Amino acid sequence: MDNAGFGVIGTGTWGRLHCRVYASTPGARLTAVADQDADRAKSVAETFGARAYSDYRELLADPEVKAVSITTPDFAHAEIAVAAAEAGKHILVEKPLATTTDDCRRVIEAAKRSGVKLMVDFHNRWSPAFYKAWEAIQAGEIGEPQYAYYRLSDTIFVPTEMLPWAGRSTVQWFIGTHSLDTVRWLMGSEVRRVYAVARSRVLKAMGIDTPDYYQVTLEFESGATAVVENGWILPNSHPNIIDLKCEVVGSKGALYLDTSHNRTLEKYTETEAKYPDIMVLPEIWGEQVGFAAESIRHFADCVVNDRAPRVTGEDGLIVTRIIEAIEESVRTTLPVEMR
Repeated sequence: MDNAGFGVIGTGTWGRLHCRVYASTPGARLTAVADQDADRAKSVAETFGARAYSDYRELLADPEVKAVSITTPDFAHAEIAVAAAEAGKHILVEKPLATTTDDCRRVIEAAKRSGVKLMVDFHNRWSPAFYKAWEAIQAGEIGEPQYAYYRLSDTIFVPTEMLPWAGRSTVQWFIGTHSLDTVRWLMGSEVRRVYAVARSRVLKAMGIDTPDYYQVTLEFESGATAVVENGWILPNSHPNIIDLKCEVVGSKGALYLDTSHNRTLEKYTETEAKYPDIMVLPEIWGEQVGFAAESIRHFADCVVNDRAPRVTGEDGLIVTRIIEAIEESVRTTLPVEMR
């Protein structure tokens, strides 16, 4: 059987990851890439032996492309995803699926009309630590989940240097999406009510008009609760670009996770202290491994072997609905019922 052709739309840091995964996954091949930056698209394409386009519509018209990854900034997902569905391409969208529920529904409906697979890349579901936690909850090892705490924050490098479009987004869209999906997955229940606060002081003073952080309380239909914190103003002296901690307390036990500062490996030099990544995107013998790559490989396997993705467009819609409720709560300073 010929390898299935994959295209990647958006060739930034995460787009390159998708390229590497498709180029090294049995049954798949990286056929084409697209980016508004024509030089960058050409450079990435040459690295992987693929075709380069400066207009994603040209990539979608390529008959050898069977499926696409959309790895553009979050606010640019919807139109591209709808066009991909209408072109008959299977779709993996980086989180969030879209930044409004209306756009999420447009994408989902377009995928259903065209009969194509649609997956949102909530890769935390492939994290060994979080999967083992979910597995323990499913087995009843800690009883019924009662409450959770989840913290995922970035250093200030991310909004000030890594993302030139940070002012057009929020930390809630950038990493809060992962947080919310992971918590609802672990708790095994949907969110019923949201209360949230946010502050815009540090980054706004630097000319980047986006909130510094969100602190969110979630109430679930099961009666359980969770507190979720997301920020991106941690000092750059932090030994890791992210800070991720989670605890889930059940009626018969508890789970505690630290996937950013677990100290499996500590590195100290004359100028810095670091806890190198050993789970998300490590390389071993030049090969890209880690759970962030595994979620992409899962999508490739679904396309190649005609399987249903473990994460759906509906999962993306739910997270976007929660974020809309969070923003309403921040704006009104009141709890918001999920509609």
